[in-house]
Amino acid sequence: MKTLNTWTAVLFFTAFLSACAAVSPDNGGPGEMEIRTGRIEQITMTQMQTNHDSGVGAVLGAVGGVALGSLVGQGTGRDVAMVAGALGGALGGNYLEKKRYDQPKEAQQIIVRMKNGVLVSVTQPVNPSLSKGMAVYIEGSGGEARVVPQS
Repeated sequence: MKTLNTWTAVLFFTAFLSACAAVSPDNGGPGEMEIRTGRIEQITMTQMQTNHDSGVGAVLGAVGGVALGSLVGQGTGRDVAMVAGALGGALGGNYLEKKRYDQPKEAQQIIVRMKNGVLVSVTQPVNPSLSKGMAVYIEGSGGEARVVPQS
């Protein structure tokens, strides 16, 4: 009987929690999405900063610094060398990662006149298939918006 009461309580609690879950277009539920269409008015070449600050360079540099520091001295001196190697390696690895991967890349600033007359500006990586006067869709919104040609 005690087991039956426990399972009944668990079932009731699960049903209670699932009843509180709201389903909306934002969290994967059914909804509608506006398809924005327009024509390209202007395309200007520009640059956009990449977002490749993953920290992998710092981690690999720190590991290498600890490995090299462990080869120096004995006892407390070795510990100090390992900590100094970790800090120096992390700084060096982070610097190299930013120098190699965090460079601006070519982009397009595209101005689209929507059907209602509103101008929308989107900056995105270069898409050579886009040209002035072309009918396009704008997918997404905010920083994730992209201009794609209508098929």
